[in-house]
Amino acid sequence: ASVSTPAAKIAFGGTGIKTGAGELKAGPAYGNLGEGKHGTFIRMPAGYVSPLHTHTEEYFGVVISGIGVNAQAGVEEVALPTGSYWFQRGKEDHVTKCISSTDCLFFIYQPGKFDYLLAR
Repeated sequence: ASVSTPAAKIAFGGTGIKTGAGELKAGPAYGNLGEGKHGTFIRMPAGYVSPLHTHTEEYFGVVISGIGVNAQAGVEEVALPTGSYWFQRGKEDHVTKCISSTDCLFFIYQPGKFDYLLAR
């Protein structure tokens, strides 16, 4: 079915993924990130820096607000301001950050279930 959801109606909940800057919050657009194909809004606190990690499935991300970074291990970081896009291959070590002074809001599309695996 077709859906139109105002931003104020997106229900964000905790993901359990935390750093000293706070917890990632997820707001579903469609699908269920814990079960399979999904489109999900991710709210990342200002100053958040993930540990080096991977995901089993590839995903696509778009920056809606704030300035993010998504960089693979050993690769130069590129600031991603509002409107920017990234693609992250599955099973590839990377770090994701919110480098703006305000929280970041990303939209991700993933063709499979979301997982978050710390790099070995």
